[in-house]
Amino acid sequence: MSLQDFHYDLPPELIAQQPLEHRTASRLLHVNRQGILEDTGFPSLPGLLNPGDLLVLNDTRVVPARLYGRKASGGRIEMLLERDLGQGLARVQLRASRSPVPGTTLEFDGGTTAQVMDRDGQFFILKFSGDMDRALATHGHMPLPPYIKRPDTAEDKQRYQTVYARENGAVAAPTAGLHFDRPLLEALQQKGVRIAALTLHVGAGTFRPLQPEQLAAGRLHSERVQVPDDLCAAVAVARAGGHRVIAVGTTVVRALETAALAAESRPEKQRRTTAAAATAATELAPFAGETELFIRPGYRFRVADAMVTNFHLPESSLLMLVCAFAGTDRMLAAYRHAVMHRYRFFSYGDAMLIERANGAAL
Repeated sequence: MSLQDFHYDLPPELIAQQPLEHRTASRLLHVNRQGILEDTGFPSLPGLLNPGDLLVLNDTRVVPARLYGRKASGGRIEMLLERDLGQGLARVQLRASRSPVPGTTLEFDGGTTAQVMDRDGQFFILKFSGDMDRALATHGHMPLPPYIKRPDTAEDKQRYQTVYARENGAVAAPTAGLHFDRPLLEALQQKGVRIAALTLHVGAGTFRPLQPEQLAAGRLHSERVQVPDDLCAAVAVARAGGHRVIAVGTTVVRALETAALAAESRPEKQRRTTAAAATAATELAPFAGETELFIRPGYRFRVADAMVTNFHLPESSLLMLVCAFAGTDRMLAAYRHAVMHRYRFFSYGDAMLIERANGAAL
């Protein structure tokens, strides 16, 4: 398996630079279990789901995680928060003409200062002298992804955020959820679709190119996950009624699979035979912790039957995940179809509804 196996050609003009006027105005490419493609619109989603299906959302909230400032020497810097470590410490990405060394003092817009304490691979550890949360709230910029070639605007504070965002902590939006507005969520509930939520705080590592060592190790950047008890119960109810679990976004798939794997690792699960484990109904238990799960073709999914997702970058871990979910050949054919029919790509782009394929030889 190589990154080149997950390459496709994308004309740059198809990369969406702005959100559409209305969230639900996006197009929707439906890929069914047989790989048949249907071009439709996002408002048609309720008609593609069934009463009793469970829609799982990621309720993480994007923080305005980008700060601008300068070093004591006068050189301009750009900071992107990766993780609030508590007690004034933060793991961040820094962009500067020269990488600052430990001991360097940084001054950000608004007067907040921080000292470089250490280097952590591609990240830096900063110690803030003032209130970092206040600095971000008052002077922070929405962390638009690098393929959006414009400064962030006031509109992005609202549009690069789902309407159901609740838990602060993400530095990138769970973009599959950007297509939902309140009327569409109400239409789904009126149809009888149940809705539940978990939390995965999307990290800046989601935009970093895959590294050979990640492929070799089979692990990705770490992200924080919270799968609550009420969601586990909702999945059990859906399963008992023969209904589907539909994940809104790759982040939800990653969180659900992390929780399922953790449940399987419990002692009573370990005593099962391989055959029994392969046929057993999925059991979830509440989970709170970190995930480094890297889902690639060959992975055996345990929870989601379908997913709503945006179109992902070539050779990315997210494209590998959807290829694992629906088959590499089928998904790359769907992406070629989307390019041919001029779909809009990436964070502010159009969406897909993908039904999980049967079997591994796809």
